[in-house]
Amino acid sequence: MQEYEVKFIEKEIPGYVKNGIELHENDTVFDVGANIGLFTLWVYQQCNKNVNVFAFEPVPAVFEVLQRNAQEFDPKKLKVFPCGLSQECKTVNFAYHPNVTAMSHAYPNNLKELQNEVKQTFLSGFKVGPWSIRWISWLPLVLQSFLVDKLLEKWFQIEQITCQMRTVSDIIKENNVKRIDLLKLDVEKSELDVLLGIENSDWKKIKQVVAEVHNFDGRLEKIVALLKSQGLSEIILDQQLVFKGSELFVLYARRQNSQQKSF
Repeated sequence: MQEYEVKFIEKEIPGYVKNGIELHENDTVFDVGANIGLFTLWVYQQCNKNVNVFAFEPVPAVFEVLQRNAQEFDPKKLKVFPCGLSQECKTVNFAYHPNVTAMSHAYPNNLKELQNEVKQTFLSGFKVGPWSIRWISWLPLVLQSFLVDKLLEKWFQIEQITCQMRTVSDIIKENNVKRIDLLKLDVEKSELDVLLGIENSDWKKIKQVVAEVHNFDGRLEKIVALLKSQGLSEIILDQQLVFKGSELFVLYARRQNSQQKSF
């Protein structure tokens, strides 16, 4: 993972725990789309090293780094899995982007669409971003577009790989998980796939969900309806300023009266 990617993710992490979402000591957290484990390690520190995290990363090269990080800190409490989560157990073709690993995804046929989405986010974000990049907004639009195209050309170098997928319910059964205090999803358009892999009998174990949601094919509406039908009725949708006008949202959901006293 490149240094610029680490810095971006580190700034994004605290945004997962707001709008009613809470962390507590002794929690069990599922980090789906863990990448190298930055969110996993942040949760570990926030909970005073007294937390159980199940972290999932399907890309082998990225998983190796996740595994090293977990072993260095606390392999008993930070359990890592070399797989993604989906609606069923299967192998899938992944588009792996070695220069921007967090954008690797299971929808390789949608690469052009993803590039256009990222490009539009960049072009609008120059005006509201930090001063270090705001100067770009003063350039002619055609020059802005040229600079972004060059950046994306580097970022979206692609390797086709095969990854293993499992389901949330498989992991629950295999590890005798009694509860999931927070299910965090950052899975680049596979959010609904992950949630559909939860059996009805396991939903009551899930107290809170936070997910980055890509709203294509009506996915956001489907996800909200599914969560509400399973009792996670307190739902808030948020959108970072840089993503205003895009189809990228962060969804926060919890069971009514599920909050506990913070430590």
